[in-house]
Amino acid sequence: MKKHNGMRPQDIVVLLKIVAYNNKEWRNIDVAHDIHISPSEVSEALNRCKIAGLIDSKKRKVNLNSFYEFIIYGLKYVFPVEPGAVVKGVPTAHSASPIKDYIAAGNDIYVWPYAKGTVRGQAIEPLYNTLPQIVQQDDIFYELLAIVDTFRVGRVREINIATEELKKRLLND
Repeated sequence: MKKHNGMRPQDIVVLLKIVAYNNKEWRNIDVAHDIHISPSEVSEALNRCKIAGLIDSKKRKVNLNSFYEFIIYGLKYVFPVEPGAVVKGVPTAHSASPIKDYIAAGNDIYVWPYAKGTVRGQAIEPLYNTLPQIVQQDDIFYELLAIVDTFRVGRVREINIATEELKKRLLND
């Protein structure tokens, strides 16, 4: 049995991409291509997630209840983030859909730094460095990532909204 050396941020990104496929058949190479990550990194991420109980033993189906609990209760401790300088980038957390549909962000705008971005806000380090370039291609994936970032930087009200949005998308409630 492989040793578990701890979760990595790309593990969450891989699982979110699989969820975004919405039960569509996929291969590791598809995930790798879609999130601009190497196939070996996808394989390693799936191995770590299997050991953590976040994906089934065949590494094909995300254990949605466990993943939901991990995002809500563990993500901000395992992958914390501190908002940085004001930069140009791609909106995330409560500055992006679906959370922004419920909250007037005011001056608290969070972005993933990206030179081709269209919004100025406080920099939030993305879970994986390719995200700002690729999220425009998949709205479901982008929304999942924005929800997840809300858990990393949000306040109570934003996190409560993110919890409900995540529940809708993962647990179909």
